[in-house]
Amino acid sequence: MSHTVTITRTTATTSGTALFVNTGYLGTLPGLLKLAQLLLGAACVGVVGYYLEPGYTRYNGQKPELFFLLVSVAFLIGTFCLLLSCLISFTTASMISKTIYELIYHGLAFVLYLAAGLTLMIEVNHQRSGYRRDFEPYLAAAIMGLVMAVLYLLSTFLANRSYRGL
Repeated sequence: MSHTVTITRTTATTSGTALFVNTGYLGTLPGLLKLAQLLLGAACVGVVGYYLEPGYTRYNGQKPELFFLLVSVAFLIGTFCLLLSCLISFTTASMISKTIYELIYHGLAFVLYLAAGLTLMIEVNHQRSGYRRDFEPYLAAAIMGLVMAVLYLLSTFLANRSYRGL
């Protein structure tokens, strides 16, 4: 039996660039973790940044708060860049998880958020009377920092599995 096949080729030309958003990435566990880290990191920066009083001199000159703010801002920017690149590029979303970069990034974020959260929590509880009205917000920020450490630990675990090809 023979049959005839007709192939038609169509060429379309457009001007400008199309922007594709990889919304499917937010449906994956690494994507949801990055989104949660971004939102909770913004809350950490907002709380500590709002209650930080420049020029206020008390015991230790707010060093634990500044350390927590530094860690929060650094990883907020880094996580934003990672999430944005995974949302804009299909290739990045599939390739970056297979590199050691994510493993190192999330591992370092876990260690530093754990250190910053514990440092702030210990300082706030130790100097409770020195914080007066700011005790609860700083305690909330320290707890959010410890939650962030857990989120980054989960991301480290997933990045390790992806890097090892499991």
